Amino acid sequence: MASAAGVSPAEAERALRLLVDSALALRIGGAVPRWAAAPPRPSLGALLARRRAELARVEDLVDRMLEEHAGPRATDMVEVLTSADEVPARYAQLLSESSSEVLHLAKPPYVTAGSASDEAVGVASGLRMRSVYETEGFTDAVSLETALRGTGQGGELRLTSQIPVKLVIFDRAAALLPIWADRPSSGSLVVHAPALVTALAALFESVWDRAEPVSLTRRHDLPDGEDGLPTSGRDLRTREILRMLAVGMKDETIARVLNISRRTVQQHISDAGSLLGARTRFQIAVLAAKRGWLSGPGVARTAGTELGDT
Repeated sequence: MASAAGVSPAEAERALRLLVDSALALRIGGAVPRWAAAPPRPSLGALLARRRAELARVEDLVDRMLEEHAGPRATDMVEVLTSADEVPARYAQLLSESSSEVLHLAKPPYVTAGSASDEAVGVASGLRMRSVYETEGFTDAVSLETALRGTGQGGELRLTSQIPVKLVIFDRAAALLPIWADRPSSGSLVVHAPALVTALAALFESVWDRAEPVSLTRRHDLPDGEDGLPTSGRDLRTREILRMLAVGMKDETIARVLNISRRTVQQHISDAGSLLGARTRFQIAVLAAKRGWLSGPGVARTAGTELGDT
């Protein structure tokens, strides 16, 4: 065979061994070695199968190399929380790890079952907390008590008529938001991707800028509008009620915040309407703003005098 192929016996032997390994030749036993060509279809089919297996191993190695060199994976950038217990637990963890600021957009529907309260979580000293609540949803006891607790810890609160999405941002490094806007209990996302967190923080700031500041400090030191009380105290209370009215708070909510009766709130609003010559709550809010009655604490004395003298 070496002579017929014009090669050395050693080269012929290596070639025959390669053909046998490739299932293209068969060695026939006997005292003198003999070889025969294998049937082409099964032989080539087996060869192709081996080549495919080798290619599959190479592709697997390429995929692993790409993962190593492609940077963070998608699962590192976004967490998906689906369990009812995962969301409050993860929120509590992120809150306890925050050291700079927490930004919060709140709107109904609210999830209360099993939720972790800020009070039960160790919050870092000096942590700045800013919250914007949607006015229409700021009527139930849960949202009110949560807001009162936050402002009591030095947090800032604003109200607006419409919030695009429920959102909490922790130190501008992670953001928590629901997967489905109308079904917050169905699952949430924890976003870590820097570009996405920056975009969500910009969204918060735009909502914060157009929202109205509200103070929820319960003022037990102010008179509640009963007969015989000093005029200046009643005027300051009226101004406080009108500011809450102007941002859309309902009478029940105002009464709960100020720890007074709903009847007292309605009487203050009615008296202000009579002084302003306004019939609707909207007209009262607009005219009160024009008179300067809704200004900050620095002009409370002027507003009180105007209410008393008109």
